[in-house]
Amino acid sequence: MPDDLEDSPHPGPSSALGVPIFRAIWFASVGSNFGGLVQAVGASWLMTTLTDSPQYVALVQASTALPIMLLALLAGAIADNLDRRTVMICAQGFMLVASTLLALCAWYGVLTPWLLIGFTFAIGCGTALNNPAWQASVGDMVPRDLLPNAVALNSMGFNIARSVGPAVGGAIVAAAGAAAAFATNALSYVALLAVLVRWRPDTAPRTLPRERLDLAITAGVRYVAMSPNIRAVLLRSVFFGMAAAAVPALLPVVANDIMSGGPLVLGTLLGSFGVGAVAGALSSGRLRQRYSTEWIVRTASVAVLIGTAITGASTWLFVTMPALMLAGVGWVWALSTFNVSVQMAAPRWVVARALSLYQMVTFGGMAFGSWLSGYVASHYSIPVALFCAAALMAMTSLLGLLRPLQQIENIDLAPLDHWREPETAVPLEPRSGPVVITVEHRIAEKNIVAFLNVMNERRRICRRDGFKRWTLLRDLEDPQLWIERFHVPTWLDYVRDAQRRTRADASIYEQVEKLHIPGKPAIVHRMIERQPGSMPTAQQPGGRELADPLTDITRAS
Repeated sequence: MPDDLEDSPHPGPSSALGVPIFRAIWFASVGSNFGGLVQAVGASWLMTTLTDSPQYVALVQASTALPIMLLALLAGAIADNLDRRTVMICAQGFMLVASTLLALCAWYGVLTPWLLIGFTFAIGCGTALNNPAWQASVGDMVPRDLLPNAVALNSMGFNIARSVGPAVGGAIVAAAGAAAAFATNALSYVALLAVLVRWRPDTAPRTLPRERLDLAITAGVRYVAMSPNIRAVLLRSVFFGMAAAAVPALLPVVANDIMSGGPLVLGTLLGSFGVGAVAGALSSGRLRQRYSTEWIVRTASVAVLIGTAITGASTWLFVTMPALMLAGVGWVWALSTFNVSVQMAAPRWVVARALSLYQMVTFGGMAFGSWLSGYVASHYSIPVALFCAAALMAMTSLLGLLRPLQQIENIDLAPLDHWREPETAVPLEPRSGPVVITVEHRIAEKNIVAFLNVMNERRRICRRDGFKRWTLLRDLEDPQLWIERFHVPTWLDYVRDAQRRTRADASIYEQVEKLHIPGKPAIVHRMIERQPGSMPTAQQPGGRELADPLTDITRAS
């Protein structure tokens, strides 16, 4: 482990592991993931000894995924507004405490099915808080061109742990019981906490006050809702999660009921899935260089479909193991591609919230899929549940024909650096408002159709970034004059929203300017709403002048 975890320039590393802080956290995360998978085996197997119901066994995984669905958006807003390092330290500390208490309860033999589910739910809450901060921090640690590599390495690290952890977990449970597996997980958080405590990220100074959490959540939801590329990823990921969740959710009962095995067999099955996932992570980078995003996701869905169907039909371990490897390959191809697509489609100011929404719908789909597969297995049979999951995955593959995923790696979402807060003739406070912005456009008759098409995209960008009540007006007396108008609650909101424009957005504004009549640039009016007769016309306390509704106009070209 390096002595100095300060972020420092690294001359063109070819891999994200060439960045010291990413490398240190990556190795520590592999150890933490290893502990988590050991615990997962212990919890799943312990549940089979506490109850005979497959639905309770499936709920162990559902209780881990459900908090991510419920808390991910709040966690994303926290990660975008607070220091991400601090958020990760708090989340890891919370999981350390919860895992320690779980180990103690198992040691003293006081666990019941619902108490076990409660502890796994609590650990899932810590994971929900940690994940958006960690995944958003990856983009701060490595250059944008290394981001797909970093995401693939994270998937590979998790699945290296997945390929070894379940087998080791099964051996630990068989030799020393579930309490030892839970204690192993508690110890696995220590190294990652040590790295995070020593890390001193070089973060840019904050120029604006933090958003309130409710407003930050609203802004994140609005951004994703107004981003077609992210919406398409979420649609595919939720159905993929529902279908793919059946395999890991039902493996404990597959090992116990179909294979007539013990925890070592369960560990072997989970390890096979993990080996396939590692292979998927190692090959995903080359696939992205040669094939489209849609091709990768569709192929991954077919791989999971085949692996799930064979697992449902097979009663032989040597047949089920390669099937699970194939399912693991598809699992990582799809989820890593979804993750990269969301990160590439979201600017830094909202990336944690976009990732949290992705995790919310994906893990929500997994939680529902885990419950549904357990329900079908309880009321019909385990093979029927797996065959139903394979059928749902087939429908997910066909969804790509209706809503194919787009290539978005080359979109430049870096913030525009030339925008500065304008000076106003009327003094303003950050909370002053409501503020009305109008932009005058001079458009020749021959360019009107092209202008309306470009303004449709501009309206989406403005609404996505927080501007409200966007309208486009045409002057009936001067047919060349078009007025774009929108509102923001306060001057601070205007400054914040304007700073969210990216270099990719700049191309739309440039297209609008090219459609203007030569020599007639856009004219911006920034105005503040005031009710006549509602306040004195002199000065506010402290000597600041009140806005006059007739003169509070600032022009900018």
